[in-house]
Amino acid sequence: MAFFRPGVSREAEVRYHADQEVGKSFPELLRKARAAEAELRRAQAAGVSTEELRVAARAFDMALTAALRAAEANQRATFGVRSYDDRIRRRKARATPKGAEWTDEVNRLRTLRERNRLTGLIRVPRPAGWVG
Repeated sequence: MAFFRPGVSREAEVRYHADQEVGKSFPELLRKARAAEAELRRAQAAGVSTEELRVAARAFDMALTAALRAAEANQRATFGVRSYDDRIRRRKARATPKGAEWTDEVNRLRTLRERNRLTGLIRVPRPAGWVG
């Protein structure tokens, strides 16, 4: 008796290879995020103007977002090509050591980004004649 085992869809293969390519840039993007964070902390310690502090916080947010996207791509690629079509395979892949490692990294970066968005991004009042 033969069992029907569905193959991997073409869309899943394309997404898997795209995630592998995006994931390759993760170390560089993480390095840039750390540099942006160091710049933000330096600006906070120096007591620069509110506008300069906001610019540094936005740069840190954009660097964190790019690193987070690469980490999520690595996480999906680590789960395997079959996990793109099958939620059970995704769930099981999270339980593997490499899957848990990437899941923890993604959660850590998300938490860091949200903390920066809640406390680091300073609201700057609009100019008096601003219309928009």
